[in-house]
Amino acid sequence: MSEERKSLHFIEQIIEEDLANGMSKNSLRFRFPPEPNGYLHIGHTKAIGISFGLGEYYNAPVNLRFDDTNPAKEEQEYVDAIKEDIAWLGYKWDKELFSSDYFQQLYDWAVYLIKEGKAYVDSQSSEAMAEQKGTPTQPGIDGPYRNRSIEENLDLFERMKAGEFNEGEHILRAKIDMQHVNMLMRDPIMYRVLKKHHHRTANDWCIYPMYDWTHGESDYIEQISHSLCSLEFKPHRELYDWFLDQVVDADKLRPKQREFARLNLSYTIMSKRKLLKLVEDGVVNGWDDPRMPTISGLRRRGYTPNAIRKFVETVGVAKRENIIDVSLLEFCIREDLNKTAPRVMAVLNPVKLVITNYPEDKVEWLDAENNQEDESAGFRKVPFSRELYIEKEDFKEEASNKFFRLKLGGEVRLKNAYIIKAESVLKDADGHITEIHCTYSEATERRIKGTLHWVSIAHAEKAEVREYDRLFVDEAPDSHPDKDFMEFINPKSLKIIEAFVEPSLKDAKIGDRFQFQRLGYFNVDDDSTSDQLVFNKTVGLRDTWAKVKPQQTTNQNQQKQPQQNNRSAIEQIKSYGKKYDRLPDDKRAEAKVELQKLAKNVSYDEVEPLFNTSVKKSGTRIITMITLGVLLKNGLEKNDAINDFIAKALEDKNALLVEEAKAIS
Repeated sequence: MSEERKSLHFIEQIIEEDLANGMSKNSLRFRFPPEPNGYLHIGHTKAIGISFGLGEYYNAPVNLRFDDTNPAKEEQEYVDAIKEDIAWLGYKWDKELFSSDYFQQLYDWAVYLIKEGKAYVDSQSSEAMAEQKGTPTQPGIDGPYRNRSIEENLDLFERMKAGEFNEGEHILRAKIDMQHVNMLMRDPIMYRVLKKHHHRTANDWCIYPMYDWTHGESDYIEQISHSLCSLEFKPHRELYDWFLDQVVDADKLRPKQREFARLNLSYTIMSKRKLLKLVEDGVVNGWDDPRMPTISGLRRRGYTPNAIRKFVETVGVAKRENIIDVSLLEFCIREDLNKTAPRVMAVLNPVKLVITNYPEDKVEWLDAENNQEDESAGFRKVPFSRELYIEKEDFKEEASNKFFRLKLGGEVRLKNAYIIKAESVLKDADGHITEIHCTYSEATERRIKGTLHWVSIAHAEKAEVREYDRLFVDEAPDSHPDKDFMEFINPKSLKIIEAFVEPSLKDAKIGDRFQFQRLGYFNVDDDSTSDQLVFNKTVGLRDTWAKVKPQQTTNQNQQKQPQQNNRSAIEQIKSYGKKYDRLPDDKRAEAKVELQKLAKNVSYDEVEPLFNTSVKKSGTRIITMITLGVLLKNGLEKNDAINDFIAKALEDKNALLVEEAKAIS
């Protein structure tokens, strides 16, 4: 974390308050607890940055604990990849631990809970359990096995552990309260039978603890002071504390769970399950494909640890969910590479340029600055000769005065070299330009608007360039309830080019990063060899999507709201509040469609104040519920305020409001 911070974020404020109330600074200990069922992605970097950043800030230890309680999905490959990613980001953990380290202790505590009458073996089907558990607005009912004797429960649980039962035949549940307002407290599952090989414990166990049972108890065993989770775990906090209540020793530190908003990124999928589908379906070439949002994919694409850490710091630590524009991540890598990446010349779409008044056998080695942002970077030598490659798009036979590149009769400066003037062209039988003939001038002090990059044909190195773009064309590809996220795959996310690069790159090493002048930032891919250079495009010099996105948004607004596009979406939504429940059925249906369109352009922060609308203003409460429904479909996680708003609506006398509340309850 940056030492330039002017204020503490809310988690630091919680820690500072705990320290002020008597907690010893030596008691501070944090953890990052990934499940080894996939590769870490950009969303995880926030959790990593918070926990390890707090460790750095307070000089406190941070454990790396693998939550390996589901052998059906977990592999050693993922453990190794996670460790590599965290180390690459520059973080150091104190202890490497596994939830499986605590299987025996967790089992012993579970037996203790059974003996205390606080856990029981349930033999219902999953369908029956779901039915008797109730809904968020209706209490559950006790199941037929809830009052089994302690002796029977102990016997069944021991036999579960011994492997006598099939998967799904029995489970162990905590005995809490089937009528509890929080559904997570309605006798949650603690253990299930899973006859799968575990990557660490092999076949020693055939019952495995659930996350909620494992999480807090593991924190307690490790004496974690602050257990930091993403916001979707806030409803779990009550259960976290209940489980701790059963085992904590008053003389030991009791962990405290606190939640922060997770990182959501536009044009990006964050679900490990969906990322795995991209890999398994061959849409990408593995977890480390440079189009993937995984840390290993970003690393292979050329991203730096510094850029990713800067991005996480810029995003900050928030209490509410929001979607961060991926352009901010791209901005951070541009900023970092601008300072550190050597400048070189490469031509990706070549056309031959012949300087007719330059001697045929002459070669000059000219000085080229490596990085004008870094005085210590120095200079390199680049060869200049009669025949060069330039980019095809840098030449036009005829062009307007606003075209500052090369055109017939026009002059440009060649980077680090001379001024040239286009005199004529040669074309093939199809009319395509094959050569541009120019003359050069040694009077290089003249002011010329255009400057082109180039490479000497005789000295150029062939290279494969993989030009990457965003993997999805939609800002929120997994937010459409009626469409599969795979429908939004960008068919132009990868373009393979045969390019020519200056000879200084011949000995470039895997991972080296460069700015191809005027083109963007590139790095040497893992597939590169001494015989075949391979470069990945990390990011362009400018955000090319920024030009497209506003235009698309404007056009959509003009089509959808031709009379209201000068007002914000939330204000347009509010305008329906006074009349919505008094509209005829057909007009109300049209209004609802319009509201759902508008809701895509509002944030949760804009909607939440409407939760306190007076009961009398039923129209405003209905349009708020419709808007909230769209936000929830698009990935917003429910919180206490949302649940309270829905619960009150379900008890209202207005049938329209109750109907909308039921739709999202």
